[in-house]
Amino acid sequence: MTNNGPNQIMAKIRSYIKENWGAPFIIAFMTLLLSSAVSLSAGSAQLADTIAIYAFYALVIGVVLQLACFLKYRKNLSEHEAALS
Repeated sequence: MTNNGPNQIMAKIRSYIKENWGAPFIIAFMTLLLSSAVSLSAGSAQLADTIAIYAFYALVIGVVLQLACFLKYRKNLSEHEAALS
């Protein structure tokens, strides 16, 4: 079992985000969607609708960035797979 300190964890998170550009936006989407559900259950439908719209925008941006990231790193991925076989 390795002992990961806070600095190592933050370094891994930064590395993950560097390779997956859309990850922060997709995480924001999930958080906003959860907030929208809480707002709706609290009886504030108008606020829930507004938050859901922003959640959708975050999801679209996240998916577009993930696609761009995939296209950029696709060449490196195929080279890595060729080296493994």
